[in-house]
Amino acid sequence: MELELRHLRMLCTIADTMSLGRAATVLGCSQPAVSSQLKRIERLMGEVLFVRGSSGVTPTRFGVEVVVQAREVVALANAIGRRSTAGAHRTDRVVLRVAATNTPILPGLLQRARAVLPALTAQVSSVYSSAEIVGLLEEDRLDAAVAVDYPGQELSHSAAVVRRGIVTEPSFVALPAHHPANGQLDVPLLDLAGDAWFLTPDDGAGWPGVCYDAFRAAGFAPVTVHEFLGDRDQLQRMIADGLGVSVVQATCKPNPGVVVKPLAGTPLWCRYVLVWHRERVSDEVAETLFGAALATYEELIARAPHFQAWAARHYRTPRR
Repeated sequence: MELELRHLRMLCTIADTMSLGRAATVLGCSQPAVSSQLKRIERLMGEVLFVRGSSGVTPTRFGVEVVVQAREVVALANAIGRRSTAGAHRTDRVVLRVAATNTPILPGLLQRARAVLPALTAQVSSVYSSAEIVGLLEEDRLDAAVAVDYPGQELSHSAAVVRRGIVTEPSFVALPAHHPANGQLDVPLLDLAGDAWFLTPDDGAGWPGVCYDAFRAAGFAPVTVHEFLGDRDQLQRMIADGLGVSVVQATCKPNPGVVVKPLAGTPLWCRYVLVWHRERVSDEVAETLFGAALATYEELIARAPHFQAWAARHYRTPRR
């Protein structure tokens, strides 16, 4: 078997939809056909690309690398023979109204996008709620944004908005360095049942509901919950002082007095998505933003030793 462009498109579609069934619908074929093709590709690659679960599929560490490269090839293939107005006038100034939720991806995304499209100018805002981001796009008050959703709870939007998954990552937990669970590689949620929790408010995409679902599945309800939406350093100072624990992103860089640990069984996942207005963002600009987001995330996650250690334990598979 040799990889063809259609195989790469299929891998990208699986990553975007987080489901073999939804990928089959998008591709216009049956789920068994997608599953069979994916198994053949994985045999060819020598490693598992996606982990199957009750809520869908998520890419392995190796799968993320393969999908990143697949998207680059697909983007190049899509550009062959296409000369859009935007492409024909690369010197024309492009002004984008861009927003992002609570994510470290945005600065690197904009820097990389400007390197590819020097005429790009961004008007940047911070919007916590992913649902609000969608609303601003639909009202033509934003052009593009980085938002989040969760496996099994895809962000809903109208046909005016395009959504593409950047990456699905496990959520970790930040603990004070003196916490008894610091000695464990993976921390069971139940071991944190007696702790106070810092949780961010409703994001309109499923949070914090997915977190409370995980608590219930682990067999407890948190005694104390502090709603927090503010400076990350301030949050880490409170965690270091022993005032509580918090779910954090895999890219989180712990401050002194704080440790970041994986959760046993990986009960929480979060997906970053690039969303944009279909009429206001050209194909060229959308592909540039998407590639910049992927490259930025790869750089961020490479600097997260807690994630690298977790990935080495959970996604290490023998090559065949």
